[in-house]
Amino acid sequence: MPVHLAAEPSGTPEDTTIRYVIDTDASTFTARAFATGLLASFGHNPTISIPKMEGEISLNSEAVEQSSLRLTIHADGLAVADDISEKDRNEINRKMHEEVLESNSYPNIVFSCSRGTASQTGEGQYWMALNGELSMHGVTRQQSVSARVAIQGDTIRATGDFAVLLSDYEIRPVSAVGGAVKLKDQIMLSFAISARKA
Repeated sequence: MPVHLAAEPSGTPEDTTIRYVIDTDASTFTARAFATGLLASFGHNPTISIPKMEGEISLNSEAVEQSSLRLTIHADGLAVADDISEKDRNEINRKMHEEVLESNSYPNIVFSCSRGTASQTGEGQYWMALNGELSMHGVTRQQSVSARVAIQGDTIRATGDFAVLLSDYEIRPVSAVGGAVKLKDQIMLSFAISARKA
C-alpha cells in the first residue's frame, strides 16, 4: 500500500508539518490467511509477504492526531512466505495473482488516512486509531487501523495489525493444491513500518 500522513496545522504548514518517507528495507508487512477444513487441523495458516510498498507521512508536530498517512502496496510483489514445496508455492502464488487479487488489473493496494485519534503513552510514544480508506481490487471501503507509534529523532516507527474480509472487496478466498488449501474469508495484516525524515 504509499503511506501518507498529512496534517491540517494551526500554524503555517512549514512550521508544523514534517515529511517522512517510508523506508522499505527497514519495514515489514505480512498477511496471514486462515485455513479451513482438513488443513485447519494441522494449523497450516499461510503467511503472505508484502515486500513491495512505498509511502509518505506528513506529521503535524503540534497535533499528532491531525497527521495523515498514505501507503501503497504493489500487489504483484505478494508471495507465499511459508516453507512449502516449490510446486505448491508456485501454484498458490499464481492463483493469488491471477484469480484472487487479479494483480494485472488491480496493481495497487492503497491505504490513506487524514484523520484519527492519538493518546500519548510516553516521550515520543503514541497509541493511534487511524480512520482511513482501503482501496483494493477496485473497491474502496472505510478501514480502521490501530497502531503504536514511536517518534525518535528523524525516524517514525509504527506497528500494529488489523483484519480485512476479502468478500468486502469482491475477492474470492484462494483454493489451491487440488482443493487441499482452502482459506477463510478473513485475513489478518500485520505491519512494522519505519519512515525517515525526507
